[in-house]
Amino acid sequence: MLFLDLPLEILPEVLAFVVKAQHLWATCLVNSNFRAFATPRLYERISIYSWHKESKIKSASILDDEVLRHVLQGLSNCINLKACTWTRDGSLNSEILGTLKYCKNLREFEFNGHSDGHYDPRLLVAFTKLHKLSIIMPSAAVVAQLNSWMALTGSTLRSLTLICKASLIITDRLLETIAPSLVNLEHLHLTGCPKVTEQGVWAMVSSNIKGLLGLGLEGVSPKFNMTLFANKCISHGTLNLLRSVTLTVHHQLPMKEWIAAVVHLISASPLELFQIYSTGAFFESPMTDNLWNQLIMTHGKRLVRFSVHRMLISLEAISNICRQCTNLEQLFVVVESTSLDRLSQCLSHAKKLQTVHINYPMEASVEAHPILHPDQALAIINNCSPTITQFGCNTRAWQIERRIVKDDDGELHAFRTLAPYGNPGIPEQFLVVRT
Repeated sequence: MLFLDLPLEILPEVLAFVVKAQHLWATCLVNSNFRAFATPRLYERISIYSWHKESKIKSASILDDEVLRHVLQGLSNCINLKACTWTRDGSLNSEILGTLKYCKNLREFEFNGHSDGHYDPRLLVAFTKLHKLSIIMPSAAVVAQLNSWMALTGSTLRSLTLICKASLIITDRLLETIAPSLVNLEHLHLTGCPKVTEQGVWAMVSSNIKGLLGLGLEGVSPKFNMTLFANKCISHGTLNLLRSVTLTVHHQLPMKEWIAAVVHLISASPLELFQIYSTGAFFESPMTDNLWNQLIMTHGKRLVRFSVHRMLISLEAISNICRQCTNLEQLFVVVESTSLDRLSQCLSHAKKLQTVHINYPMEASVEAHPILHPDQALAIINNCSPTITQFGCNTRAWQIERRIVKDDDGELHAFRTLAPYGNPGIPEQFLVVRT
């Protein structure tokens, strides 16, 4: 049987594994059947990332009159556009926003909030049917529109993300003002908002009708009273549906009290994803072992992702995580570089593990190399479950493939090999920590 003799119904399944745009373009040229299935996937996601060749030039060229005209015409043709991400600073303008507002099916919008000199933020209130909204580095003018904007789209909004470096304009007062409009919110993520305390977050949480599924508190105020926030949430049952939490911790906090408060905060939640990282220097493992042990005890059977950055974890704790978190699929941990050889034995206990990413502090050892040698990576991978598909260390990530070899007796054997990370998106482990 030839490949072309196979039923057309399996083509979408095959093309699902083709992720690079140039490869999808090539499949469009096979024949009319391939073109019919591959073309929608080719234009399903159009991205220009900072590491793409001449990405800055391409982004800047959007503002060229002739190029802009084509961009606007292209956007006006995207009648079924559901999601738009436009995060390059200075590349979004009023004309683009004016065109996007006619995309009636737009439900997800992530954009750069630095409007000054680029676009009129009053145009944002035209997007009234959003389900997911992410604003990066919002200016004061954009923040000034949030109250009226949320009043218009708040009933449909399910996810709100505000990402700043250290913005003083995202405050408790702002959150208290928009909270009554966001009663159907399912996911709330705040990053780099040092003026936000438990008062503002409680306003958002307590106004919610059903309860949040995901909560991210990254770089909020050092004065955030986690104990008070946890007590309120538990007494009112506001996080009883929470499945994902992302937290940051810094050295100014009294760690023993903070850990106890965090454990209490999520004690009634059916947690599946746990992410935490230090905003400053590395935390040593003895200081955090109690947190990992409490998490395993309460949530071990449900946890799918366990992600820790800039906080050292002991090998004993990692072994416990791999043994007792029986549904664990993604593990991101920090260990000493001298522990890599022993780490693989710990990982062997996780039977459903798909993604592993290891970081180690370079400053901890003069002999540490920033990039793990492929042979060292394979030595760790070969001790992991057959389910593993991605492995990374520090700034390097690989996809894991299988090579089939026939021996002298005719028996087939599968060997794991490392391949470059091929997905056009950003590896998840590089999105965990916001800097």
